[in-house]
Amino acid sequence: MTQRAKIETDGSEPGRPTIDAGAELDPVHPAQAPVRHRSAGLTATEVAERVARGEVNDVPVRSSRSTADIVRGNVFTRFNAIIGVLWVIMLVVAPIQDSLFGFVIIANTGIGIIQELRAKKTLDSLAVIGETKPTVRRDGAATEVHMSEIVLGDCIELGPGDKVVVDGEVAEADSLEIDESLLTGEADPVVKKRGDQVMSGSFVVAGGGAFTATRVGREAYAAQLAEEASRFTLVRSELRSGISTILKYVTWMMVPTAIGLVISQLFVKDAAFKDSVARTVGGIVPMIPEGLVLLTSVAFAIGVIRLGRRQCLVQELPAIEGLARVDVVCLDKTGTLTEGGMDVTELRPLNGSDETYVRTVLGALGESDPRPNASLQAIIDAYPDNEDWRCVRALPFSSARKYSGATFSEGDGRTSTWLLGAPDVLLPDDDPVLGEIDGLNQQGLRVLLLANVTGELDDPDVTATAHATALVVLEQRLRPDAADTLAYFAEQNVAAKVISGDNAVSVGAVAEKLGLPGAEHTVDARRLPAERNEMSKALDKGAVFGRVTPQQKRGMVGALQSGGHTVAMTGDGVNDVLALKDADIGVSMGSGSEATKAVAQIVLLNNSFSTLPAVVAEGRRVIGNITRVATLFLTKTVYSVLLAILVVCTGIEYPFLPRHLTLLSTLTIGAPAFFLALAPNKERAKPHFVRRVMRYAIPGGIVAASATFATYLLARAHYSGPDALSAETSAATLTLFLVSMWVLAIVARPYTWWRIALVAVMGGAFLLVLVVPWLQDFFALRLVGTTMPWLAVGIAAVGAVLVEVAWRLVDRRFPA
Repeated sequence: MTQRAKIETDGSEPGRPTIDAGAELDPVHPAQAPVRHRSAGLTATEVAERVARGEVNDVPVRSSRSTADIVRGNVFTRFNAIIGVLWVIMLVVAPIQDSLFGFVIIANTGIGIIQELRAKKTLDSLAVIGETKPTVRRDGAATEVHMSEIVLGDCIELGPGDKVVVDGEVAEADSLEIDESLLTGEADPVVKKRGDQVMSGSFVVAGGGAFTATRVGREAYAAQLAEEASRFTLVRSELRSGISTILKYVTWMMVPTAIGLVISQLFVKDAAFKDSVARTVGGIVPMIPEGLVLLTSVAFAIGVIRLGRRQCLVQELPAIEGLARVDVVCLDKTGTLTEGGMDVTELRPLNGSDETYVRTVLGALGESDPRPNASLQAIIDAYPDNEDWRCVRALPFSSARKYSGATFSEGDGRTSTWLLGAPDVLLPDDDPVLGEIDGLNQQGLRVLLLANVTGELDDPDVTATAHATALVVLEQRLRPDAADTLAYFAEQNVAAKVISGDNAVSVGAVAEKLGLPGAEHTVDARRLPAERNEMSKALDKGAVFGRVTPQQKRGMVGALQSGGHTVAMTGDGVNDVLALKDADIGVSMGSGSEATKAVAQIVLLNNSFSTLPAVVAEGRRVIGNITRVATLFLTKTVYSVLLAILVVCTGIEYPFLPRHLTLLSTLTIGAPAFFLALAPNKERAKPHFVRRVMRYAIPGGIVAASATFATYLLARAHYSGPDALSAETSAATLTLFLVSMWVLAIVARPYTWWRIALVAVMGGAFLLVLVVPWLQDFFALRLVGTTMPWLAVGIAAVGAVLVEVAWRLVDRRFPA
């Protein structure tokens, strides 16, 4: 801490205490004197020795899965194993046409790996940009290093908002307060003195200092936790858990059905062995919704890449989905609605104070804090320090206290103690000065009070002796994109709640300038009910809340969640950490504190609040489109299982070879699903993914299976001779294709030119197979005569009508 200037004063302030400037301060005070012995840190030689011994912080902090994990996750799946075995069998017993499904799976797996590797590259590059670098002292100089370059014994500096990256012992403490709630659950900050232990994963809420690293790498207390929390993950997603649930049920249905089909085709019928094997495999393969997981991964991966281009780091992949489900977004004013910087617009001395003297006090206060916040930085810019005063004790700003302070030796043996902070916290409710401040707050200006006190800085009741000396008026810079972003949320029926530690009237004025609905009715959070249900009701009614403490922010998020809301929280300051952690989705600004970025799922590296609508839109695209394509895949699973059951029950040949269902799956599901999964989609995300998908897939699958089996039975009665089975299969394939095309046509709604073109191209491709001779031979599809083919079309038309009616009835009677 620097030496301060001495200002001559008449000592007229009442009750000014006198302190011997050279006296030693009580070491147990949380408001400690500046540290007088500064560690020089390690030398370059000592660092090199520790690196050689492996005493480095070698925990890999990744924003994405490793390449090996990506390949393993895409290749070694349950369904790939099943299909792989069936593929090998078909390569041995059947023509290559019946093994096409295996090549499709290889292509799908390759696409999944490539897309996820692209997403990994994007995430890793963004993580490097967004990584905060701790400041360490080496050879007597402070330097920023990557976390992986910290070695045992390093002296690491700390300031407000900094995260403790390794375990250590406090070497210097200047009013150092550490929040360990993310590790211990204890909400109150812990005052740290020299010699105290600090744990990785905690963060600084006030003051500063330095600590010596005593445990690094995997030995650090929170190393494993931090690595796991920072890793690209596919968990905690309703979409993915829903798909896992569906696949579990599919497996249960598939196994007994497949066993029955194997027995039916291999042991009951007298058909050739190889043909029976081929038709058995043809019945099992389409039961597996193999492309569904792939498309979900691809959709998420492409979402990551798209957001990466907007400088948005998605630290947890399901956050894209989560933000799309949000119906309440809580915004911190400073740094979110307003830019970080401020400007001093006016200084109003009070109670006859001398303006020159006040300017000097403000300059001294600015110099007393080595890590000033935005408000104090504006004061530093406006009022330079006078070097004759000496700071003998400092109290850094705390979001919980809402003021900072310092005790100065003025050079003539006199001392003065000052507080700078929120006027309505420092003054009693009936103080006339507050009336003067209301007018300024209503203009959206931020007002700080400079007050002289007679008590000790560490006394919790020190504000009782506050004597108003001056008002410092600050103007906040509104973000140019904030109004449009708030308007977007209003259009999307997402309620925006501004939650700030500033004066409620001032916050309300800023929100009103930005057009936030309900901004004219501001609420002072100190008057909110403590009981959660009552608080939830109050939060539903209000839109702007001021004088919110960090603990209250956390409580407000919990109250909103208890009311059934999905809550996103944005912020950039250390006072937002607890609320960000508890919110369903935490969004941090790239310029935010280390602790804030560590707990957030999404980091806006460009510090642009206007990026949020793009994240919401990307999430809605993923959820809406995956719901669409899941309906296609699961309709196929349902009709495949039912067809197999009908074949087993009737004891006849399975109607299809693998090549037929590969063709149908490609044209009615695989190719169109890929385009539909990546298409724009602005539908608001809805819950109950499994129920919404299955209520369409089950009736659609039942109708498709019934229509196909009816055509097959009629064809068996109609055709005879050695080539009858081929003709029967062709007629059944035509019916199944047409019903499946109608399912695709429904899923593709609402129609746009490209969706109509997509359905038309798929239909045209099937028609091409039916009319081109070599394609007829390749896929063993040849329509014989005119009666049965037209009957197949007629049955398909009835099936299409039944699908349409069934889905409309489902919408009315079983709304999701």
